[in-house]
Amino acid sequence: MVTDWLLDSDPALRWQVERDLAGAAPEVWEATRARIGTEGFGARLLALQDADGQWAGGAFFPADFDFDRVETEGQPWVATTWTLNSLREWGLDPAVLRARRTVELLAAHSRWEYDNLPYWGGEVDCCINAWTVANGVWLGAEVTGVVDWLLEHRLADGGWNCDWIDGSTRSSFHSTLNALKGLLAYQTAIGGSAEITAARRSGEEYLPSRNLFRRLSTGEPVAPWVDRFSYPFRWRYSVLNAADYFRQAALLDGSAPDPRMGEAIEMIRAARQPDGTWLQGRLLPGLVWFPVDVGEGEPSKWLTLFATRVLAWWGR
Repeated sequence: MVTDWLLDSDPALRWQVERDLAGAAPEVWEATRARIGTEGFGARLLALQDADGQWAGGAFFPADFDFDRVETEGQPWVATTWTLNSLREWGLDPAVLRARRTVELLAAHSRWEYDNLPYWGGEVDCCINAWTVANGVWLGAEVTGVVDWLLEHRLADGGWNCDWIDGSTRSSFHSTLNALKGLLAYQTAIGGSAEITAARRSGEEYLPSRNLFRRLSTGEPVAPWVDRFSYPFRWRYSVLNAADYFRQAALLDGSAPDPRMGEAIEMIRAARQPDGTWLQGRLLPGLVWFPVDVGEGEPSKWLTLFATRVLAWWGR
């Protein structure tokens, strides 16, 4: 049974299976979730935190990283922002990092590689600023200014594009989804203003108006990556990544699924294997602390959790 297979996993994954697929009582999945800080993936990442609050000595890249290596070796995934993203997405209790004074240490010691800007003030990349908002509100940092920046940098077509600084005026699927995730995290934790709600609504309209994967101009798929699934998602867009965002947004807003997502849902369903699992796709290259999922072509517990949960939400 797929659920039993999923339950045999790290606490970071198991608690979500218990809550969302197995129907476990809150005291069961909450107890599993509490183990993230002391066992498995979560404990391993916590043990790698530097004394100054960072990971790998840097905000987005490791300290002294040679940027000429990105093209040949890929983005390294070990610095502070990527590590906080993982711990937050896995469900670590933020009190663990608050007890380590992580917010204060990062404020004092961590600077963005872009213009040496202070960590909790964000920088000029929409995706980076969205992750700063999500991680900041999770840990209790003051990130209102970064939220305002995201609102100010929404484009005329309703979404966002990290290439705005190079003059782009058309939104990106990748950037729009990541910006939406940051605003949703903020609204979930703090509540939202009319301005935040309006920005979320415009970004959410940008994606379903394109059925989550089509060009508005021609109706053709925007790129082959839309139905290529791999975990960790990192920054990369896919219809699975987008559908999981809309699932979470619907839970917060009490709304029904948008029927315009139907084709994208069928793409997710079509990738299901006869045994009920989803296979790992091509991973984004780059240095990692340690693997958290299987290699390409193998049944992925993370993808199976995400896809099964999305299809269950859609079916309801």
